[in-house]
Amino acid sequence: MGRQTARYAVIGDPIGHSRSPAIHARFAEQTGQQLSYEAIRVPAGTLAVAVAGVAAAGGCGVNVTVPLKEEAFRFAGSRTERAERAGAVNTLVLDGPGAPLGDNTDGVGLVRDLKINLGVELAGRSLLVLGAGGAVRGILGPLLAERPLRLVIANRTARKAVDLALEFNDLGPVSGGGFEALADSRFDVVINGTAASLQGAALPLPETLIIDGGFAYDLVYASEPTPFLDWAGSHGIAGSADGLGMLVEQAAESFTLWRGVRPQTGPVIEALRAENTGS
Repeated sequence: MGRQTARYAVIGDPIGHSRSPAIHARFAEQTGQQLSYEAIRVPAGTLAVAVAGVAAAGGCGVNVTVPLKEEAFRFAGSRTERAERAGAVNTLVLDGPGAPLGDNTDGVGLVRDLKINLGVELAGRSLLVLGAGGAVRGILGPLLAERPLRLVIANRTARKAVDLALEFNDLGPVSGGGFEALADSRFDVVINGTAASLQGAALPLPETLIIDGGFAYDLVYASEPTPFLDWAGSHGIAGSADGLGMLVEQAAESFTLWRGVRPQTGPVIEALRAENTGS
């Protein structure tokens, strides 16, 4: 008898745009794993029913995307430390009849993309993270684990940034405030975690925000440069990237958790970029 195909899925709403099935198909081919991976539209409030359905059909794991990550956090029977810190779950391990293990691979995916794929040093550097929502919560712990000189969170509503910094200040030198407080500050690495790029909106950022030789990173990925990356380019910042590499790296972390083997991410990122540009 042949090996039984292991089943996995990504759930969220909307979900039709998801690149996860293509990414995991490439991982499976590369590592010789026999699995299927599908995208399932699951509206908010129905995660438990959807995951039960995946499990009943022999599912072994589920990735979770917008708007279900906090719902998955509450649903998980146990959680990794990084998921606890993030307050959100993007990976569920369906192992037996009990409630699943919840993990969050977003932050480690970002750090691996920055350090390994892009060669961006984080230790001893000044980091700025724009935004104070769920996407930012998921990356703060792994970023602070890299021992930056400082990490500043800036948000339109300053109080949210201050509160978030207080929540994470046991992990390292982190502070928070409003965009207006950035006027005289300069950073080595600036990471956009706001929804502005999804909305095609620009941010009120000072021209001298990033040092010469610094790096701009947008958690959003798109076929065209985001407004934040356009801003960085127009101010002479040569080093920049969108979140496609992070997407692949966080998927690889999930795949490793599920399958016990780590796929090579470089070829997958390269292939997806080629598809994005039509080359």
